[in-house]
Amino acid sequence: MPTVLRAPDDFHVHLRQAPMLGPVVRETARWFDRALVMPNTTPPVTTPELLRAYRREIEAELDPGSRFRPLLTFKLVSALRPDDLEPLRDAGAVGGKLYPQGVTTNSADGVTDVEALYPLFQAMQELGLVLEIHAEEPGAFSLDRERAFLPRIERIVARFPRLRVVIEHVSTAAALSLLASLPETVAATVTVHHLLLTLDDVVGGELAPHNFCKPIAKRPADRDAIRAAVLGGDERVFFGSDSAPHRRGAKESACGCAGVYTAPVAIPLLAELFEREGVPLTEAEARGGPSLERFVARYGAEFYGLPLNERTITLVASESTVPDEYDDVVPFRAGARLRYALGDHGGS
Repeated sequence: MPTVLRAPDDFHVHLRQAPMLGPVVRETARWFDRALVMPNTTPPVTTPELLRAYRREIEAELDPGSRFRPLLTFKLVSALRPDDLEPLRDAGAVGGKLYPQGVTTNSADGVTDVEALYPLFQAMQELGLVLEIHAEEPGAFSLDRERAFLPRIERIVARFPRLRVVIEHVSTAAALSLLASLPETVAATVTVHHLLLTLDDVVGGELAPHNFCKPIAKRPADRDAIRAAVLGGDERVFFGSDSAPHRRGAKESACGCAGVYTAPVAIPLLAELFEREGVPLTEAEARGGPSLERFVARYGAEFYGLPLNERTITLVASESTVPDEYDDVVPFRAGARLRYALGDHGGS
């Protein structure tokens, strides 16, 4: 029997820029009705004008009749001032992204002094903007960067009790332990690759560049803690793919870029994981308990204060092979078999 789900949201996605933008937008829009779009473009999204322009570029690439809605963010940089944030919100920004300097793609202009941004956090709190954090400490040992950044989050939450904060793409048990101790103004996103990978899948045998991301996949105990939170229905843990495409040559090189392209395969892989672990796919089946549908289509929307999507998508049991590439971008699990596919019309 086909499985009908409320159309999902992706609360962390990289759509890139032309010429990559079009294919990535259309593939993302096949599966998701909304996606929180990261601002680490070149130049970064830091002004209302740049935010509006990026929205126009994204929307110009959508197929006619698409229901997809990009949720825009701005990049927190030292040049921003508190008075700059209301115009950004009025232009459609729902949040601001904090990148520590050098921790990931296009973050050379990232933050070096988090406390210097406190006036911006105060303004975001008053304006209802969400603070999204790439929680890694520059200079720390690679496996410890997330853990080392967590005290900064504790201080931010204590200082700004009404500020909504999202710890992006959590990769450690320590981050989830901290989340449990923090108020309901704090949430976390989880990627499909952090639910499936450990460090051994990146460097345990031959180097697997298409599994390389930041934060890097960690230990089995970390992966298991992430799975427990997601499969157990923690309502402050919701889906953000961190789908981050790079051209094949940029990944398969001496200085390969960090990023895993999961947009085409995330929902089928999540469905397989939930089914394998005995967790229902739909809310109706779950009867108030955890489900895939709640993880991808309810918890994030409720945290961001958005209405639930009205459209549905249909998953059908139809085995297929993940393509070797999409427009010179190698997807996650390229060549693997999937048990689920999107129904012919993608829902209603």
